[in-house]
Amino acid sequence: MRAASRRDRDLGAADTDAAIEAYSEIDLPEGLRDSLALFLRLERRVLKEYDADTCAVFDTLLNNVIKANAGDPGAEAADEPTDEQGIPTSDAAGACAFRHAVKLLDLLTIDQAQVVVRAFTSFFHLANLSEENYRVQTLHERERKVTLDAEVDATNELTVAFKQLTDEVGGGAATRLLAKLEFHPVFTAHPTEARRKAVEGKIRRISRLLEEHAHLGGSALVENERHMLQEIDALVRTSPTAIKKPTPVEEADTIIDIFDNTLFDTVPQVYRRFDDWVLGEYAGSVPPVCPAFFHPGSWIGSDRDGNPNVTAKVSREVAAKFATHMVHKLADKCRRVARNLTLESRYTKPSDELLNLWSHQVEMSEVLTARADAISASEPHRAVMLVMADRLDATVRRNVDTMYKTPEDFLADLRIVQRSLASAGAPRAAYGPVQTLIWQVETFGFHMVEMEFRQHSLVHTRALADIREHGLHGEGGPLDPMTREVLDTFRAIGSIQRRYGEKMARRYIISFTKSAQHVADVYELARLAFAHAEDVPALDVIPLFEQVEDLENATNVLDQMLELPDVQRRLAATGRKMEVMLGYSDSSKDAGPVTATFVLHDAQCRIAEWAEAHDIDLVLMHGRGGAVGRGGGPANRAVLAQPKGSVNCFFKVTEQGEVIFARYGNPVLAERHIESVAAATLLNSAPSVERTNMETTERYAPMADRLSSVAQEHFLDLLHADDFAPWFSVVTPLTEVGLLPIGSRPAKRGLGAQSLDDLRTIPWVFSWSQARINLAAWYGLGTACEQLGDLELLRQAYREWPLFSTFVDNIEMSIAKTDGRIAKMYLALGDREDLARKVYDEMMLTRKWALAIVGDDWPLEHRHVLGRAVRVRNPYVDALSLAQVRALRIVRAEQEELADEAKAKYLSLILSTVAGVSAGLQNTG
Repeated sequence: MRAASRRDRDLGAADTDAAIEAYSEIDLPEGLRDSLALFLRLERRVLKEYDADTCAVFDTLLNNVIKANAGDPGAEAADEPTDEQGIPTSDAAGACAFRHAVKLLDLLTIDQAQVVVRAFTSFFHLANLSEENYRVQTLHERERKVTLDAEVDATNELTVAFKQLTDEVGGGAATRLLAKLEFHPVFTAHPTEARRKAVEGKIRRISRLLEEHAHLGGSALVENERHMLQEIDALVRTSPTAIKKPTPVEEADTIIDIFDNTLFDTVPQVYRRFDDWVLGEYAGSVPPVCPAFFHPGSWIGSDRDGNPNVTAKVSREVAAKFATHMVHKLADKCRRVARNLTLESRYTKPSDELLNLWSHQVEMSEVLTARADAISASEPHRAVMLVMADRLDATVRRNVDTMYKTPEDFLADLRIVQRSLASAGAPRAAYGPVQTLIWQVETFGFHMVEMEFRQHSLVHTRALADIREHGLHGEGGPLDPMTREVLDTFRAIGSIQRRYGEKMARRYIISFTKSAQHVADVYELARLAFAHAEDVPALDVIPLFEQVEDLENATNVLDQMLELPDVQRRLAATGRKMEVMLGYSDSSKDAGPVTATFVLHDAQCRIAEWAEAHDIDLVLMHGRGGAVGRGGGPANRAVLAQPKGSVNCFFKVTEQGEVIFARYGNPVLAERHIESVAAATLLNSAPSVERTNMETTERYAPMADRLSSVAQEHFLDLLHADDFAPWFSVVTPLTEVGLLPIGSRPAKRGLGAQSLDDLRTIPWVFSWSQARINLAAWYGLGTACEQLGDLELLRQAYREWPLFSTFVDNIEMSIAKTDGRIAKMYLALGDREDLARKVYDEMMLTRKWALAIVGDDWPLEHRHVLGRAVRVRNPYVDALSLAQVRALRIVRAEQEELADEAKAKYLSLILSTVAGVSAGLQNTG
């Protein structure tokens, strides 16, 4: 075992030593290096057991791609000559190694290539676990260094933010802002994560084994590695892509899985950690300070924009699935808390209020109370809570005699128990386990997630025209099926609200909102769907502004909305709260990433000013994706860069794809992510932050205008080039991405897609990332900076302006995941040298300027751990990218000659590489 441990120090075994030497310049933290080494050793052992020849191919390919990545391949690739397939012809060591890797892949049969691809894909999952484990261990090490007499817990960003806010505005004002705090992530209905659920289960088990590994020795260590080998062997043999696309009802399992594994127990722990520090020795024995500020939403099973698979029937099924699971979970937790409340009435006297509650329970059901009393004859608090748990079971069964009608009724009973315990001198029971359950109910209710419905404005317009022409009940001819479905959707919302409460289904988002009429249309359709006015559900209709023109016109539309009686009624009912959604995806595809960034920021400024002028309690919802090209990047920095008045202690954002699993898959990392975003949301209201954002936005507005103008012109020049759309589909795996079973939504909206205009932004971003170009994240910035020509101004803006700093850092991250040599091979798939040269030159120019602005010699150099981790994983991604582009070349060139069986095999290989590259880059869409 000691010999194996020594091998672990070198990222491989003896026959990969030559390749490992190339890693010597990468200064990885020891813990991360050891985990990567462990997994590489185990993976190679699995491959040898499977087939020695496959292991040899894996070793040789790994050897070559590591050598090809030595030095700075991004810079070297720019000037390398290539053949007609984009393969470098230079005699330089990196180019030679790259060619050897290509030739090796060309010699493999499809079946051999498939196994090698699975090997590299599985290693990416293991590499991701290594980095995740390292982050967790680093957090724990930092925590151990925090002393209890420290002014703040530096490892808990929320306590740090609260302290800063208190220093700036005073304790009373800081507490009032804390009471308003809300973080509302919305898990979206198009998860782009190219990882199947069967794979996720294996990854979680390996994660637990890795966590234990460092603390074991002897037989326990041998068993731990045997179990790891078993899981890795199964991982390599499992297809990385699902057999079929999930249904929307199956997609709901994504949220339930995250809920069960992290959110249900982790979220109250976030609240508890804040209380522990702020209240100190009194924590858990006095009323809590931290509000239940985390309130998740979901588009799964309710977002029907362009997804014909989401119907009214599906929405009902998904709502029932979420609510049933939630109430079952609360019943189980309530029962577990009750079983520990073995406090005898002789020493913990029940309050009159608790005794009255017991009497009420007896009147409600003698059967339930007799059973509880038999178990807890002299333990009234326990008996009451056991009956409460049974009532939750009855809620699932819809037993009208004993069920809870609303979560508020259940909360009221919990608070009676809590008050009784506190008054009886048992505050630790009251503010310990009972408070945790209260927090869980306040956070998740009976619904788990707040479902948000979404539909395209054009669908509503067509439905109303159809009704006006043919009559509500088809008196003048049959209504279009889509019209009937729209009406059924509002009936489904009404049904869900009656059954599970208004919170579960009160938001309705309108894609491509262009006028207040689109909002009025939704309210009119909702009324038409019901025979009786009292049955019409309460609706918060949310305009979604996503294209540049719509973002610029947003306040005009909002002015018109205020004149609508339906909107005025909702404002009166909600305390003048109004939600507005901003689309990062379509604005980026519409005008390019540079212009979209500045237009969105300007729109937020104007909407915030509008809200203040009209006494509106504004909630801005940010429709961001995981990839940089869709507004992705670190959420906490994005919040701190938001303009004054646009956050107001409430941050709402879409979460999707690999981001959901990355941010919420691990309990420790989920805890820190929630704390980090909540801290930024709170701190955005600090006068110093507001002042910085206001002053720097004004100071650098002329620079932003110049960058935006040039970048947008350059971006549109590319998109409007003749036959750009078909060329794009040839030089990227766009067609194949549309076939990948990673979500229930089609790649196009279904309203007559003929061009890029109707292509969803997800496959647009996803396809460019697969081609290792990431064009959607950066295109136009290089030319804009070149024409501006003022590096010192750009560096100054980077240092001082939070928005620009975040934007440039995200672009550098995106550039770090590109590959110049591989990009040339993808671009060579097409027959447009002019477009290929335009894209490649802009990528190199953007790389040059991004590095110059940040002050790095190579991408992410200043990010000590992240930059080096990306450099370590890039060779592995390259191996998969090479396999993908070679398969694409064959399919593109021999489409007519290939037999159906061969086509199917190549498609399977390409889809496997798509999943692997996604795992390696940790970016899909």
